[in-house]
Amino acid sequence: MSRQVSKDTKAELAVRRLLHAAGLRYRVEYPVPGMARRRIDVAFTRAKVAVLIDGCFWHGCPQHATQPKANAEWWREKLARNVTRDLGTTQHLTARGWTVLRFWEHEAPEEVAAQVRATVERRLAERAPKGDKWGI
Repeated sequence: MSRQVSKDTKAELAVRRLLHAAGLRYRVEYPVPGMARRRIDVAFTRAKVAVLIDGCFWHGCPQHATQPKANAEWWREKLARNVTRDLGTTQHLTARGWTVLRFWEHEAPEEVAAQVRATVERRLAERAPKGDKWGI
């Protein structure tokens, strides 16, 4: 497991490149406020938008998840804990006013980036003082 890439995955890098090219600036591996050892893959702190790109195996993708046959019970429990932790993180952030966007690693980066961009722009517009489109 120590050899598994946990950050800067191909899916994350592809989405981040598209977001950056669109003019959006963000924080990478941002700590979840109030939760130790949990991070947001791509965070838009001013807009309070958290983008999490989950790996199909580690987070239980309904289309692509597999169950290892060796040590099956341990893996089943481990992967179930990951899903439970994901839910807890989402609830924690939502309760603090964040919009949480979760995507699977197999989703098209262009579609993910478009949805993220639309959400960030909407949130910034909502939070901006009247007459100021971006809150700057």
